[in-house]
Amino acid sequence: MLCQVLLITWCALAIYYSNLPWSGLRLAAAVCFAAVAIWVVWISRLPRKSLIFFALCLGVIVWWILIPPSHDRPWRPDVAVMPRVVVDGDRVRITGVRDFDYRSLNDFHVHYGDREVQLSHLTGLDFFVSYWSEGLVGHTFLSFIFDNAPPLSISIETRPEVGEGFNPIASLFKQFELIYVVGNERDLVRVRTNYRKETVYLYRLNSSPEQVRRLLLVYLERINELADRPEFYHLLSNSCTINIIRYANAAGRAGSFDIRHLLNGLIDSYLYHSGRVDTTLPFDELRRRSLINAVAQAADNAPDFSERIRASLPTVRR
Repeated sequence: MLCQVLLITWCALAIYYSNLPWSGLRLAAAVCFAAVAIWVVWISRLPRKSLIFFALCLGVIVWWILIPPSHDRPWRPDVAVMPRVVVDGDRVRITGVRDFDYRSLNDFHVHYGDREVQLSHLTGLDFFVSYWSEGLVGHTFLSFIFDNAPPLSISIETRPEVGEGFNPIASLFKQFELIYVVGNERDLVRVRTNYRKETVYLYRLNSSPEQVRRLLLVYLERINELADRPEFYHLLSNSCTINIIRYANAAGRAGSFDIRHLLNGLIDSYLYHSGRVDTTLPFDELRRRSLINAVAQAADNAPDFSERIRASLPTVRR
């Protein structure tokens, strides 16, 4: 019985969050499916009613599987441009790098540009954890550090359409496409600390330059794959922290799955206890010193924003 209830619930939600054109139609279709399924399983005296029930569910599942992702939708300005990458030996040229100038959360100058970086000048990797409300769930993203250029941030996110906001349940049902937002920290970090008023922590990882280069190359390959073939975001299988761990594994990370990869509001605890950040300080002290909201708000639009948010961080150890 429990399996049948779960299957009916999943199919009803899949219909509600499907590609049918109107929300009222989706709701009506979901309710009708649930009502028919309940009638077939628990009320009717039809012969082979289990077979009929599973045929109904199979039809919904096949339909849902065949819903395709797309690059052609009315995207919000902050996710409107899909980045692309050209790797030429040591040099990497990235188009579609976001560098917005914010006057308020909803008032900003849209600017996408190009950046060129050199793999041989990669020196480190920084890890951001951002919370809408501190708890078990947050957003994570990385900054790749160079000794001859500003940090390059890459944030794995949903790609909402105009008027859409994030919905965790909807994200399980092909409601959002996936994007890798590549940008400058004065945009990607500052919009969170100064305008969205999220709580943001910055941790310096103790990865070697070679490990960081391998990881960046994995990211760059995925950026081009996604530009060529759209994908759906999925909260549990194709999201920010899950993909960071997946790509770290591809780049040579040693480690197994940890529940904090899913409950990513606790990911800084995982980084600490797995020795990937400075452990000479107690964790609570490291976390306190890694909170960057005050210094980011003070730096605001300063050209040395990236340097200022790192000024009081604990020294990275390798």
